[in-house]
Amino acid sequence: MPVQYTGIVDEHQAVRNNVGIFDISHMGQFIVEGAGGREWLNTMLTNNVDRLETGMGQYTFLLNERSGIIDDLIVYRIGDQKFLLVVNAARTDEDFAWLEQHLNAGHASRLPGSQHRKEDAGATTITDRTVEFGGVAIQGPRVVELFRALFGRETELPARNQVAEVPFNGTNVSVARTGYTGEDGIEVFFHATDAVNFWNAVLEKGDPFGIKPCGLGARDTLRLEMCYPLNGSDLSPERNPIEAGLGFFVDLTKPKFIGRDVLLKTKESGPREKLVAFRMKEKGPPPRPHYPVLNNGERIGEVTSGTVSPSLNWGIGMAYVSSAHAKTGAQIDIEIRSQKFPGTIEKKPLYKKSAS
Repeated sequence: MPVQYTGIVDEHQAVRNNVGIFDISHMGQFIVEGAGGREWLNTMLTNNVDRLETGMGQYTFLLNERSGIIDDLIVYRIGDQKFLLVVNAARTDEDFAWLEQHLNAGHASRLPGSQHRKEDAGATTITDRTVEFGGVAIQGPRVVELFRALFGRETELPARNQVAEVPFNGTNVSVARTGYTGEDGIEVFFHATDAVNFWNAVLEKGDPFGIKPCGLGARDTLRLEMCYPLNGSDLSPERNPIEAGLGFFVDLTKPKFIGRDVLLKTKESGPREKLVAFRMKEKGPPPRPHYPVLNNGERIGEVTSGTVSPSLNWGIGMAYVSSAHAKTGAQIDIEIRSQKFPGTIEKKPLYKKSAS
């Protein structure tokens, strides 16, 4: 995915007002299947896989033993004993190695080419299908119209956080009602050999709806307006979901999953720092990662993500700050090139339809 096609602001506004398409083929895709797959995944992921009926998906985390976030991902139940995990591109190899290691050390076998499979005594397998499959995210308020133009009016659009197999030009594609922009949208997964044809079909059918291809730049500004975290910036192996304000996606009632005990202690004692959203109070240079966050001259944290919001036309960002200062409405300063620029800690999300 390039940074931009026609321009970050142009692509951003297309998604907010019409519809845009992102190539997400770089993201990792794993298949877990077998009699013990559900139980095993529940020991590896923070959310409760038991709640997933076939055709449903959920946002979740893969943690290390210290409860740090290895990755945030979506798991879909695509069969009675079959699951699709869509993971971040930069974490694909690390995620697979971690899952493979914990499935059953000592019984690994590698398939030819890009696929790797790990089997345990209970016949649970994990397969990396990243290279063989592609994906796109189609996002924006006109996505329903585009879906009908692509797949036909008789084809049912999946409900939010659900996934379904849908026929398309003599093959089947997986359509999930998920996304990373704050707009209505779908993510579609297909064989890599069908990628060019599907991409071109979406652009052709979407032309009457004002569709634009979108790059990484717009993806970042869109998600940051919604305060969706970015792995490697807002999330890392040194941060846990409670610090990130994402405890809703952690089920501590489950008796066992990696990182659970440390998370319990964090919840009981309270996190030392919290991930907050902020908005600049003056026009000026945009906030960027690693800029200090100050309160009355005292350093209280550090920016993890920052940009100028195309929807709000203000500098916005997220930062980890000490819990004592992580209050909505609190006044802060962002230090940018040795100068202080005032800002305010805001309630998430930063962008709301009424604010556009």
